[in-house]
Amino acid sequence: MNLVVVESPAKAKTINKYLGPDYTVLASYGHVRDLPSKDGSVLPDDDFAMTWEVDAKASKRLSEIAEAAKRSDRVILATDPDREGEAISWHLLQELQRKKALKDTVVQRVTFNAITKSAVLEAMAAPRDVDMELVEAYLARRALDYLVGFTLSPVLWRKLPGARSAGRVQSVALRIVVDREMEIEKFRAQEYWSVEADLAADSPPFTARLVKHAGKRVQRLDIISEAMATAARDAINAGTFTINSVEKKPVKRAPSPPFMTSTLQQEASRKLGF
Repeated sequence: MNLVVVESPAKAKTINKYLGPDYTVLASYGHVRDLPSKDGSVLPDDDFAMTWEVDAKASKRLSEIAEAAKRSDRVILATDPDREGEAISWHLLQELQRKKALKDTVVQRVTFNAITKSAVLEAMAAPRDVDMELVEAYLARRALDYLVGFTLSPVLWRKLPGARSAGRVQSVALRIVVDREMEIEKFRAQEYWSVEADLAADSPPFTARLVKHAGKRVQRLDIISEAMATAARDAINAGTFTINSVEKKPVKRAPSPPFMTSTLQQEASRKLGF
């Protein structure tokens, strides 16, 4: 017999129909283990050793999966094709080994992106091992969640009664927002002027910007008053200008890359004001 473990019970029924009577398909209902919310679940000084605890709701399901695994020749872990799905497969494998439900049983991992008969059968024909690089990415993320939340949340509760918890993402994001706001508050506006001229020389009109005046190069903040800008304008009006050189060269401009969420939001804000 072949045992297939998926996350969703709804998927289990559909996949069982596709695979036929030689397969038993059970659902884990998502994650089955997590770090207990107490001190010592992650030990940074011991190579970040982690202590896991089976979720109370998952205990019965794990027992059912372990009993089915003992009667099976092959166990196929078919959780979702992402980091969390890989982690669930790893947790299931760890628990089945702990329960001694896999004596001579072959354990394989398969993934599919659609619940269709062709996608499921194609996945079953190309099994692999659990991807430990994805699992390690999950472990790093989970350890950081625990260490940041467990360390910062009590401080937050003391300083801001009624606050919820501090997380590894929102805490850093909040720091960035605060630092930026402090920069904005420290900013002091400074007046400066730019001087431009509309010119033509047997060609369509074009605009030129003043970059040198009274023998000195003009930087962005050099003209700091209307009087200085007016003096520069009057000098331009009284002067005669010639074109020293014209440079022509081909320029290639690549099209803008496709939008991702952040660039789409930036463009919407710039052009549409939201």
